[in-house]
Amino acid sequence: MDTHPIALTHYAGRAGDRNDRAMAASHVLAGALSVRLGTLAYAIGARRPATAGSWDAELESARADLIAMNQRYESLFAQGAWPAAVFGRCAVALATVPVVATHRPDAVVVWFDAHADINTPASTTSGYLGGLALSGPLGLWDSGLGAGLTADRTILAGVRDVDPPERESIDASDLTKVEPGPEFARRLMDAVGGRPVYVHIDCDVLEPGIVPTEYKVPGGLTLAELRSVAEALADGEVVGVEIGEFESETGEEDFVSLLDALAPLLEQGMRR
Repeated sequence: MDTHPIALTHYAGRAGDRNDRAMAASHVLAGALSVRLGTLAYAIGARRPATAGSWDAELESARADLIAMNQRYESLFAQGAWPAAVFGRCAVALATVPVVATHRPDAVVVWFDAHADINTPASTTSGYLGGLALSGPLGLWDSGLGAGLTADRTILAGVRDVDPPERESIDASDLTKVEPGPEFARRLMDAVGGRPVYVHIDCDVLEPGIVPTEYKVPGGLTLAELRSVAEALADGEVVGVEIGEFESETGEEDFVSLLDALAPLLEQGMRR
């Protein structure tokens, strides 16, 4: 059993990667977070060359590691641990979020991302597994890794690049979309409505250039805005945090500014 207040997990393997930069970056960020939290990261998987395959081929290639991640989260929630996870690509949420939805049905998932990630195998035009990362937990298709998350417990935060089929799904459901802009933190907290939260962060939710990412979508959050909303969320119960969709362009990124912005969330886990 993890005896540290925060159970840190590093998903080190491939999960729909179209280049090798996110796998390299995950080691850097996991190391930085391990030092900050004063605990070792539990590693799942190992770096493998990216293949840039179709969503189904990538899912099958990653399945063993994703199942291990799913089982890790099951164990942590059964123990009452506070999970923090680092993974290069957001498709790993196919394995984590269903466990959160099962064990904490009172919590909402706040999905920080430039994209909605609610395409399905039938609607995706890119074939990118990460574009299906949230639709799987929502039960819009069967990933084989579980579901259970409901639309009324899902908040799309900072989303601004939405495909037409995704827009239709949002309009026809109880999904809540909080776009970037003035009073972002207040509007997000209104949507949370005092409920416990599980925080998923795709780093492309930020303005391009703040953190290296594959996707660069203008109009994102600043680090100050991310810090402000982290402070607001930390005033309530945060049941865990996961960070994905970042890359290493030089191998020398330290991600200190990102972790500083997220510090209020991590500090809540440390206080348990």
